[in-house]
Amino acid sequence: MAAATVVAPTSTDLKKAYDTVAAKLKEQSALSGVASLLDWDQMVMMPAGGSESRGAQKSALAGVLHDKRTDAELGTLLRQLKEGLEAGAPGADGLDAHARAVVRDAYKDYARTVAIPKALAQRCAALETEAYTAWVEARKASDWSKFAPYLQQWVDINLEKAKHINPAADPYDVLLEDFEKGMTAARLDEIFAEVRAGLVPLIAAIKAKGAAAISDACVRGSFDIDTQAKLCKQVSTDLGFGFENGRQDVSVHPFMCAPHPTDVRMTTRFKPDDVLEGLTGAIHETGHALYEQGRDLTHDGLPVSQALSMGLHESQSLLWERMVALSRPFATYLVPRLKEFFPAAFSDVSADALYAAANVVKDPSYIRVESDEVTYPMHIILRYEIERGLLAGTIKVADVPAVWADKMREYLGVTPPDDAKGCLQDMHWSAGVFGYFPTYSLGAMYATQIYQAAARAIPGLEGQVAAGDFKALKAWLNEHIHKLGSLHPSGDELMMAATGSKLQPSIFLDYLRAKYGALYGL
Repeated sequence: MAAATVVAPTSTDLKKAYDTVAAKLKEQSALSGVASLLDWDQMVMMPAGGSESRGAQKSALAGVLHDKRTDAELGTLLRQLKEGLEAGAPGADGLDAHARAVVRDAYKDYARTVAIPKALAQRCAALETEAYTAWVEARKASDWSKFAPYLQQWVDINLEKAKHINPAADPYDVLLEDFEKGMTAARLDEIFAEVRAGLVPLIAAIKAKGAAAISDACVRGSFDIDTQAKLCKQVSTDLGFGFENGRQDVSVHPFMCAPHPTDVRMTTRFKPDDVLEGLTGAIHETGHALYEQGRDLTHDGLPVSQALSMGLHESQSLLWERMVALSRPFATYLVPRLKEFFPAAFSDVSADALYAAANVVKDPSYIRVESDEVTYPMHIILRYEIERGLLAGTIKVADVPAVWADKMREYLGVTPPDDAKGCLQDMHWSAGVFGYFPTYSLGAMYATQIYQAAARAIPGLEGQVAAGDFKALKAWLNEHIHKLGSLHPSGDELMMAATGSKLQPSIFLDYLRAKYGALYGL
């Protein structure tokens, strides 16, 4: 019997396969935009009575999206493209770096999606609802034991999920890939060890100075909510947010939603007695929104145009919130605006006083979301170490409260008074999310390194910030971060392209030491 003839793909075959894949991916992107719009409406505009019908709408749409993401033809075409590119098949040279990135990420996403059995996906969906309800009750009662059985189920499910996707890999690496492409637990261990060694003594030195070292009294008082909203809109506009392609609203939890780069929506929330909370929240979400509005529409709807990772997205919100808005030059810009919107409250407030008030280090620092840029990373490292221990079996679920308290004392010099202010404060584990927490602090470190690269490239950047001129910074970020999307396979490689080196924790630590050393007279 004659051997079967293997026909090599032609350049036309690869081009046709890529075009078909691109069309399928763009359709998925459009449907994902509809899903995000439903989420935004639910959080901002939907009447309370619409929750049941909205649930049915979202479920139906999720089913359609799942079918398209697991389409057998899509998988066949992606495998053909991946193998053709690896083998240098005819036509491979016709697919540029952006197309290759599309194939790389789409193939990986497809493989991860189809690796999860339907029964496991259904278990996850059911457990998410059950565990969230249990978490709410446990937090209300400040009783870890009410939530612990559900977290154990999530540990077991996540181990099973990781085994299905890549049985040869560290389970944490597999889960981390969902949030921070190209990152590994080994690299995180390296980064966080350096941060931990640098921050613990800095935090202790600041605490030794006492709470009276810096006052934030000038930003506390009585501030009309509507006026705060107008101030936030003005600042977002000054930063470069395009309201012709976006909007700003109020919600219980601030967030940014981008059905499309031409339709970017963000929310914030306000406290009547603290003008900075709403303002810094608005600036944070504006940073996310500027990333979305700056994406490259040449590759609209394709994975390469999307943000590389959660950490990189967070870097853009934190760059504007911390590197810009918490800086001394920004205080010079902001004081006249505060006096314009709240003349009585800020008539005698100087830029120096505002700068100091915006950078108070919280003590005690129990709650992650209420912490400052100095103590925040230690909250993240604590959670990362517990997640790693749970998956590795070196920490038992029942022991989490004790481990949490020990690490809080070691890292932050405080002991949580109860479970609600300790291990039950975050909802992430109720959704089975392992590997998300590290992206918050990676974002802060990326932001510091990116901002310093921008400052080297833009002469007189601090003077521009003080004058309220943010155009050059926004343009630099558009060109070196936003438009690159997911062209690079990891954050370290994007950092190499944008800043000249992979992520360096020392840059972050040096920034904090210099800034807070001066503020606290260390």
